[in-house]
Amino acid sequence: MNKVLIYTDGSSRGNPGPGGYGALLLSGGHEKELSGGYTETTNNRMELMAVIVALEALKFSCGVEVFSDSRYVINALNEGWLDGWRSRGWAKAGKKPLLNVDLWKRLYEAMQGHDIMWTWVKGHAGHQFNERCDVLATAAADGGELIPDLGYEDSKRGDLDLFEEDPEG
Repeated sequence: MNKVLIYTDGSSRGNPGPGGYGALLLSGGHEKELSGGYTETTNNRMELMAVIVALEALKFSCGVEVFSDSRYVINALNEGWLDGWRSRGWAKAGKKPLLNVDLWKRLYEAMQGHDIMWTWVKGHAGHQFNERCDVLATAAADGGELIPDLGYEDSKRGDLDLFEEDPEG
């Protein structure tokens, strides 16, 4: 099984506001950078999107180590929150609505077939690859080719704000 290191970061200007994600994939001397930006979104959504896009870029099953400075993402995977949400029909404890449910479902699908280890890294602490992802994410958020975050837009039309920044598991 091939080994892939994935570094990710997300950014939002205003939270909510224009946002972007950045990801760096490293394997066997090869590297690939991915980034994209949205007109209005949240930081947590961009942290999730970075991981999703990176995993979706893998063409076959891999051993993967994902590095993120988002405790929201890393804790959800390492603390079993994602499994709990899924077992409760994509709801939090007490049947409370799950924030960013569209992206958690997409992440769950992107994880299938891979052996993944989730590692938290301190953001803005001089880690070369995390810093590179921050540059990618902020450049995407500040870029001129932003697209709508349809999941976030849908949340604004509903009765529930499913995208508030509450990382409760």
